[in-house]
Amino acid sequence: MATVLITGGTGLVGTQFTDELLNKGYDVIVLTRKARQSSIPNISYAVWDVEKGIIDAEAISKADHIVHLAGAGVADKRWTAERKQEIVDSRTKSAALIVKALNDVPNQVKTVVSASAIGWYGPDTAESKRRGFREDEKADTHFLGETCRLWEESISPVESLGKRLVKFRIGIVLSEKGGALKEFMKPIRFGTAAILSKGSQVISWIHVEDLCRMFMFAIEHEQMRGVYNAVAPHPVTNKELTLQLAQNLRGKFYIPVHVPAFALKLALGEMSVEVLKSATVSNEKIKAEGFTYLYPTIDAALK
Repeated sequence: MATVLITGGTGLVGTQFTDELLNKGYDVIVLTRKARQSSIPNISYAVWDVEKGIIDAEAISKADHIVHLAGAGVADKRWTAERKQEIVDSRTKSAALIVKALNDVPNQVKTVVSASAIGWYGPDTAESKRRGFREDEKADTHFLGETCRLWEESISPVESLGKRLVKFRIGIVLSEKGGALKEFMKPIRFGTAAILSKGSQVISWIHVEDLCRMFMFAIEHEQMRGVYNAVAPHPVTNKELTLQLAQNLRGKFYIPVHVPAFALKLALGEMSVEVLKSATVSNEKIKAEGFTYLYPTIDAALK
């Protein structure tokens, strides 16, 4: 069976994707910063150090496909100037290291699948509300839009090395093991459904299992190239998501509370712009490739 090399393989999405690959019989190599042994058949670990420009050449030579998910968490810390630089560097420098390795090390890599994000897009316009942001839109000029532009540009040179490149602009990932959903759940567990500002901002989301299936789909469908939005067919408002989650967790026993925009700005700083932004993102391109969803609606996803 083919071998898939993963960066970011120990994160929320990477861990689940590794399990999916193993279940389908793939061999998996996970790049990590510290050497470690595997107790699981068909999975091994290899060392890389982005800051030092080190990557295990043997891992590159064994890989048939690379899935690049590494990057500092956008919402993990307040956006200081230093943190913003770390967010950009963790994506662009790691991509540049992969490009260099593929150029320097004899290899058989056919496909590179790279994460990006719907932060590429700015706030909703009248047209995007009607048909959703599509992949040919220009990047937004604010921090996340610029980060995504640099991120995608940094991995693009693999195409000149003869590799098939697929980039996924990923929406808000819903998983019971962490990420955004865990943050939404915290106040609900205490009986409060915290709606952010008016709650009318649109969230383009995807269930973590569908996202992992999308990565697999890209590996196994050789006609796929270029950029695809990784979002579910039915975006929802912040209010809809929050109230649906509250109903699922507590039935009727919760109180809806609107958190004012100014409070979010005080708590989150510049990051609040993204929390309050409405972005309706189209999934028509990936659907046209034949991808089908296990969780197309928010109700199915949350259950």
